[in-house]
Amino acid sequence: MKNAFAFTAQPLIDQVRGQTPEIMTRILDEDVNLAIWQRQLPVHIVDFGALLLSLDEPLADAIVIDMPNEKAHPNLTGLAARFNDLEGYAGFIADVSWLVSAYACLLGAKRIGLRLRALDKAMCPRFHVDHVPVRLITTYAGIGSQWLQEGVMERRQLGQVQAEPARAELIQQINAGEVALLKGEKWQGNEGAGLIHRSPALAPGERRLILTLDWLA
Repeated sequence: MKNAFAFTAQPLIDQVRGQTPEIMTRILDEDVNLAIWQRQLPVHIVDFGALLLSLDEPLADAIVIDMPNEKAHPNLTGLAARFNDLEGYAGFIADVSWLVSAYACLLGAKRIGLRLRALDKAMCPRFHVDHVPVRLITTYAGIGSQWLQEGVMERRQLGQVQAEPARAELIQQINAGEVALLKGEKWQGNEGAGLIHRSPALAPGERRLILTLDWLA
């Protein structure tokens, strides 16, 4: 006998991790809203990030990068230019350039918005979703962003402090150096399924160096 109350099950929303950059292609899967490349940063880039933050100087660079074709090289002229005399700067810029190219290739992006910031407080302290197609986030120094698996928090209560999980084991953390692709609400077919995440709380005197990439066109 058929169940009169049968319904069509909604696809499960999944998050994936892997130790090679190929894992990033999984963000294109319909049921995936987070892909994390669990990479280890080279020592010279780790040292550069730590040295930059130790100077305690402001950094809030934002540039728009045009990538007309797959062979185009990102123009990062001026990015963090005040720190170009620090050891490891060239390697850091080369790493950012690789990430921009990989992001453009993966999504077919022709224009990318890049932001590089040194933060001493949480920019987005409440759990939320991004109203973008796919955002790349990587923390070069300091603690990484936090996120929730599906079902841990009701989406209709996003932004409400009292609704956020109190148990630490329910809150997932992206490690420094790891590259995360977060699917947002503007990815076609992902409406109502953007990854729930937030900026981590920082202790007094604590800072983080964070890079984000957005698909503009």
